[in-house]
Amino acid sequence: MVQTKKQKYLFLAFCLVPTFIMFSIFTLYPLFSGLYFSFFEWSGTSQTREFVGFDNYIRLFNDEIIPDTVWHDYFLVATKVIGIMVMALFIAVALTQLKIKEAPFYRIVFFFPNIMSVVVIGILWMFIYNPNLGLVNSGLEMIGLEEWTRPWLGSETWALPSLVLPSIWAGIGLFMLLLMGGISNISKSYYEAAKIDGANEWQQFWKVTLPLIWPQIKISILYIVITTLNGSFIIVQVMTGGGPNNSTHVMGSYLYQQAFTQYNFGYGATIGVMILVLSLITVVLLQLLLRRDRVEY
Repeated sequence: MVQTKKQKYLFLAFCLVPTFIMFSIFTLYPLFSGLYFSFFEWSGTSQTREFVGFDNYIRLFNDEIIPDTVWHDYFLVATKVIGIMVMALFIAVALTQLKIKEAPFYRIVFFFPNIMSVVVIGILWMFIYNPNLGLVNSGLEMIGLEEWTRPWLGSETWALPSLVLPSIWAGIGLFMLLLMGGISNISKSYYEAAKIDGANEWQQFWKVTLPLIWPQIKISILYIVITTLNGSFIIVQVMTGGGPNNSTHVMGSYLYQQAFTQYNFGYGATIGVMILVLSLITVVLLQLLLRRDRVEY
């Protein structure tokens, strides 16, 4: 009995210790290193660094660009959550509830952008938005809307909204599959019972489908929010570089500019701490907002 318990703990240690070591190296160490460096003025390349205390944080609160980067990040969060979830839910319901023979083919088509690099997606959409040869302006000209054509990525007004469409297009497929899995696990007897009670297809969606796939919807929303706050800088860096005139800078791209372009590594680390804090606060608030009792019929 004692030997069995010992073997059990050895097995658990064998499984958990390597995972904890990897987690410490790739998560905890960078996290605490970033917090540590935020108290220094350092170029990131020199051997010496100067301790400045909370000066970087004072600079953060006085930086006029920071509020804009936060607004840009949450603008992308809101538009991506709405756009991706509406489209992914619509496609998932259509491919599971409607008798579409080509459903497997459409699953591949909608999922295809997810296997592409964000860099490739950004370059592709730069060509689409090209003011002279791009599909957007060419399409508007073909249907007689020449006055709507504009340099999309070169406009301070339209550059940020122009990043929304490629971000949504790149993210639909993954969440479509997640929602399709949830819908496929719903027993058909629920729909049959709803039909007997006189519910139409729209009522079946609201009263049966949506409540039963709420866990998948919640996970999807949280994942979109986290990945946008921590990863939206990639598409920004590729397509606009934060321009024109800082109109598309998000927190991550501004961090990159400060740390690796202007060599203010300490200040860049401070921005990283801000991203972490805002991400944690946002996730906690969303957890409370999206919390609801599990539905079972």
